[in-house]
Amino acid sequence: MNNQIKNQSEILQKMGIEALNPMQEEAIEAINSSKEILILSPTGTGKTLAFLLPLIKMLDPSLSQTQLMILVPARELAIQIEQVVRDMGTGFKVNAVYGGRSGAKEKIELTHAPSILVGTPGRVADHIRRDRITLQGIKSLVIDEFDKSLEIGFEKEMKEIVSALSSLERKILTSATHKEQVPQFMEFQNPVCLDFLEKKKLSLDLSWINSTTNTLDTLIELLQSLGNKRGIVFCNFKNTLNGVSEFLEENQVEHTCFYGGMEQIDRERSLIQFRNSSQRTLLATDLAARGIDIPGLDYIIHYEMPPREEEFTHRNGRTARMNSDGAAFCIKGKNDKIPEYARKIKTSKISKGPSIPKNKWKTIYISGGRKDKISKGDIVGLFIKKGNIDGSELGVIELKNDCAFVAVDASKASVLCNKLNNQRLKTKKVRISTI
Repeated sequence: MNNQIKNQSEILQKMGIEALNPMQEEAIEAINSSKEILILSPTGTGKTLAFLLPLIKMLDPSLSQTQLMILVPARELAIQIEQVVRDMGTGFKVNAVYGGRSGAKEKIELTHAPSILVGTPGRVADHIRRDRITLQGIKSLVIDEFDKSLEIGFEKEMKEIVSALSSLERKILTSATHKEQVPQFMEFQNPVCLDFLEKKKLSLDLSWINSTTNTLDTLIELLQSLGNKRGIVFCNFKNTLNGVSEFLEENQVEHTCFYGGMEQIDRERSLIQFRNSSQRTLLATDLAARGIDIPGLDYIIHYEMPPREEEFTHRNGRTARMNSDGAAFCIKGKNDKIPEYARKIKTSKISKGPSIPKNKWKTIYISGGRKDKISKGDIVGLFIKKGNIDGSELGVIELKNDCAFVAVDASKASVLCNKLNNQRLKTKKVRISTI
């Protein structure tokens, strides 16, 4: 493993990042020099990399035990951080544990003592009670989006976990709000607080769109005006979302969905399709407003306005991120009341465009992954050499532990599945299908 560990510049180069932003630079400096750190920074500013870079550098590659624990409020965030660690290519073993997947499978993974353990508080606490995690080597703890974990009722589990970590030397909390105070169970004495919540000025174009017919027709007109841009349509409730989804299907508007009632595998696949642009429109509840990493959004649509300004702010934070401009639209039905927090927003008219273009990409599933010694290069070789496509017809590849997902030219997807199904990747015969 030692020869895989890279310095910071090599990691950034591998991840295609030219330079760190000011928040990340200050966070790294604070983590290197302090034991208690509170990082307050908006969604999308790179907090994950800000704490991973210095903490991974502190890990001892000669120790075969868990040294860094990261607690997160949601499964998607656990999966996301696990993937970021793998993308960094340091060689340190990482595993994510969370509800909705096999506890027996996680038990086997934990016997190999990952250097970095990422998980939701409920699942991590359960594994600790069952003595599946060796705690003595854990020197650093991160509670990412700690306010969200408190909000959804994980205080008891987090308190239990912190009290079990007797060897802690460094404790880090992150949040995208000022909402919660540092919980007492963290026993912070003199923390370094980095507050970037007021320093980020979003280049956000925010507008009301008045519906002249009904809000569903207005939504389609708005999507037509946005053409091939990528964005999220937010609804407050699952039932509303399902109704909107049915209407879009009836009108042949391609989209995917993301909400708490979905099976975990379906949620993951929705995000994969959205990230690789094989779906440009994501219908979501506020589950997608925070934590999960969906870069490069052009717009947000509030099909329903949230009851509180805080949710409104977090939704809007999905666009106009870092150095990119963005737009947010609020659809108002004839009898809808404008919330107090949104009364100063300007009203705009839709410049109706042509029919909504079909997606250029289609996602293909491969039944083999990292554990089968399959690399992204192997997948590229299979599709180009045996699939007879060129590089421009191959999009984003997401390589998981036991499978992979590949974006391909939508017009070639069916032919590729027929041609490549049951072919060998390394030593494994893989099943290939569209999702």
